[in-house]
Amino acid sequence: MALPQTRRGGGVTPGVHRLPGGVHPPGFKELSNREPIARATLPELLVLPLQQHIGQPAEPIVKVGDRVLKGQVLGKAGGYVSVPVHASTSGRVVAVEDRAVPHPSGLSAPCVVIEPDGDDAWTELTPTPDYASVDPSHLRNLIREAGVVGMGGAGFPTFIKLNPGPKRKVSTVILNGVECEPYITCDDRLMRERPQEVIAGACIVRHAVGAEQCVIAVEDNKPEAARALRQAATDGVEVLVVPTVYPSGGEKQIIQVVIGLEVPSGRLPVEVGVVVQNVATAVALHRAVAQGEPLVSRIVTVTGEGVAHPRNLEVPLGTPVAHLLSQCEPRPVQARALIMGGPMMGFSLHDEQAPVVKTSNCVLVDLPGAVADPPLPCIRCGACARACPMHLLPQQLYWYARSRDFDQAQDYSLFDCIECGCCAYVCPSHIPLVHYYRFAKTEVWAQEGDRQRADLARRRHTSRLQRLDLERREREERQHKKKASPAGTAVGGDEATKATVQAAIDRARARRSVHEEAGPGAREGV
Repeated sequence: MALPQTRRGGGVTPGVHRLPGGVHPPGFKELSNREPIARATLPELLVLPLQQHIGQPAEPIVKVGDRVLKGQVLGKAGGYVSVPVHASTSGRVVAVEDRAVPHPSGLSAPCVVIEPDGDDAWTELTPTPDYASVDPSHLRNLIREAGVVGMGGAGFPTFIKLNPGPKRKVSTVILNGVECEPYITCDDRLMRERPQEVIAGACIVRHAVGAEQCVIAVEDNKPEAARALRQAATDGVEVLVVPTVYPSGGEKQIIQVVIGLEVPSGRLPVEVGVVVQNVATAVALHRAVAQGEPLVSRIVTVTGEGVAHPRNLEVPLGTPVAHLLSQCEPRPVQARALIMGGPMMGFSLHDEQAPVVKTSNCVLVDLPGAVADPPLPCIRCGACARACPMHLLPQQLYWYARSRDFDQAQDYSLFDCIECGCCAYVCPSHIPLVHYYRFAKTEVWAQEGDRQRADLARRRHTSRLQRLDLERREREERQHKKKASPAGTAVGGDEATKATVQAAIDRARARRSVHEEAGPGAREGV
């Protein structure tokens, strides 16, 4: 691997570096990238999950019957690693309940359901056009209140990634425009049609983290996008064309490709002076800061053999997938195979009514019948190891995951696996390797949860035994002191106490003698 060249002032000179491993699957980009982005129509109901990001879900602050405006907060942040959820159009809240959400589990989750009124009326917005004069801390608060999360990956709250901390120096910002997974073209069309917004968002990121330079990485199969960005670029923003290889769009992989720096295992990019953001996230940042608009829509690629008109749509968040399909001329079939995301790292949708969320970049529709080949025994060819971009040994991980030897799997860096699917893609035996790794990770997490709960129960039990032992010793000590005290102490205590008691007895006797001398009438008060 080529070593990065250091610029005067501490920055790193960007350049194209080799990515270890990787594969070259067919792109199928031409299905959906031939026409401009179109605006999706509003559905009858918008279903907005309260958790559309990594971290704690938002907490609802609206109730059934409330009228809401576009951009109005529906759910406030539920903790530090959390962001609000906003209404994506104006209308009336008709439900706050569990609905189907896009998740591999197929489970339901709390959602706010809005019936659009057709006005699409915005709430009052507060833009900050002169962001360069704003303190980065205040800027991060604006971004958080706008509900912006990473739109090219797992949806990590963006304001946290833009806070490197006082002891970390960020030298380079990388905007990820690689979009290496097959079929997906939403970022390609975004860069072609809205390059000024991408550049503006890049400048906001630079200011927020205090970086010296920003590099926008674009694959060489997107020449129109690279050309549009170069025409719009300003000082401090460089466009770098990189080779087309999957999974060069991964966060650690794009750092390796752009500046030749490998982020160590268990470390974050910010710890080595780099912050990576997706180009769609940069546009959302620009709109949140310069226009005051919260994140209420995103561009989604709807493609695959199951639709006759594949294309990119700008979709209000909360739009059911079934409504998107209706705008792309779905082919008549008895059943559809739906994937949220791409074919390599996406997951199956169990319900067409599941809504588009902040991380939904693609809906892939395939005709039924594309059944995977049955797996065969591993032939130890080593193709998976050569394809792994993380320098792992997928074959060993597979054996240990299959035999449930999770300690050994962790010794072979199980949690460094990014689940890109390169190993499974090149496997001649068609073994679903990533499924085994996900299974192993889930079991390790479950075992860790069980261990933590057992440790907590053990600590509570130990604490209870200590408390009971302390109470027993205190009780025995009191009994010992009582037995060791003089006999008079049990009745009257020390001499002073005995004298006080005796004086009280003498007074009582005196009063009784007086009453007896006065006769029965005096005692009865006659």
